[in-house]
Amino acid sequence: MMTAYQAIPRKYRPKRFSEVVGHEAIVTTLKNALKLGRVSQGYLFCGSRGTGKTTLARLFAKALNCLHLEDGEPCNECACCKDFLRGNSLDIIEIDGASHRGIEDIRQLNEAAGYAPSLGKYKIYIIDEVHMLTKEAFNALLKTLEEPPATVKFLFATTEPHKVPATILSRCQRFDLKTLPLAAIKNKLQLICQDLAVTIEEPVLALIALRADGSLRDAETLLDRLLSADTQLTLASARELLGLLPQEFFFALDQAISSGDTKAALALSDELFTSGRDLSATIDALLDHFRTILLLTMKQTPAFVSKEEEARYQKSASAYTNAQCLALIDLLIDWQQQLLKTPFKRIHLEMLLLNLVRSYRRPSLDELVSRLIALEERPQEVKQQEEPKPTPPAPVVQSAAAHPSRYDTLMRFAAVELEGTVTNTRS
Repeated sequence: MMTAYQAIPRKYRPKRFSEVVGHEAIVTTLKNALKLGRVSQGYLFCGSRGTGKTTLARLFAKALNCLHLEDGEPCNECACCKDFLRGNSLDIIEIDGASHRGIEDIRQLNEAAGYAPSLGKYKIYIIDEVHMLTKEAFNALLKTLEEPPATVKFLFATTEPHKVPATILSRCQRFDLKTLPLAAIKNKLQLICQDLAVTIEEPVLALIALRADGSLRDAETLLDRLLSADTQLTLASARELLGLLPQEFFFALDQAISSGDTKAALALSDELFTSGRDLSATIDALLDHFRTILLLTMKQTPAFVSKEEEARYQKSASAYTNAQCLALIDLLIDWQQQLLKTPFKRIHLEMLLLNLVRSYRRPSLDELVSRLIALEERPQEVKQQEEPKPTPPAPVVQSAAAHPSRYDTLMRFAAVELEGTVTNTRS
């Protein structure tokens, strides 16, 4: 009988606190609360997606009801732990706040909270995305959360804690989960690959970790997707499977920018547009590329650059200064914001690449300031001798019959004054 396939994020979800990645301080606090018997009635886990909010809540709930707790770690062998791992525990109830958000759902929870747990020490309610509850539901939950029965505990998880009422926040111990660092995600992916007996290049794992943007779950999902295609991944094949631009495009763009070749830039723009690439994703890729170049100009080699590509990257980086990289990144950020306002995607892409070429030779603000300072510090040249002021023309004597208008008089006077001002400026 063939066993059912289990996705990597589910298969490798931590079953013990020691397996949690990147939240050592929070794990230590929770384990000490278990060991010292200082367990509060409510806990709130906050953070962005994929950082481990629900995982920590589930681990803490399992440890609270574990019959053979060892140094704050659940045993995963007792009846309570096994029931929870199989998903049929009667004492640990998981509720989706997005689909059970009304006052009637919370009323049912309050009524059920009065019953004693069936096997474990506590009846534990895990409410995921708790910020989705309505105002009336929060009010209905408030009294039970403030003075729950001795055998009831509440564990909440949310990505938007600012939407949770202050009356709820003040009755919970709050833990803010940070996004995971690149190194921690990469190390976790390496352990998974070792367990699966697959070989993946280190730059590929670094690229996956970078694309996950601090979310371990996203990184594991990307790894699962890539392994479904090929277990012998190279950096080039991984970039292709992830839908990223080939490195050859960036190196060709670097050449066009450094040589001021606008025709090559337009050809690259046409290649991108006809290939159906998403323009916003393209600008993101360009930002990543120039960030890599910036790091190289600062004598730092990114982990996702393979040894084969490092020489070509170094060659591209040699054509840029630190200031030029910063200027190009600023330009891309501005154009990324303008992209939302324009319906003309192709023209927008063409103008973007042309501006990248033009801005390469444009002096930066720091360079202009340096030039102005140098001009101020340069010794002043000997002033030329003042030229004698020209003698004003003798007034024209007109006969009384001419009767010049006030306009003519004013114009003659202005011409004399203007000529004197210009002469003084030249001298």
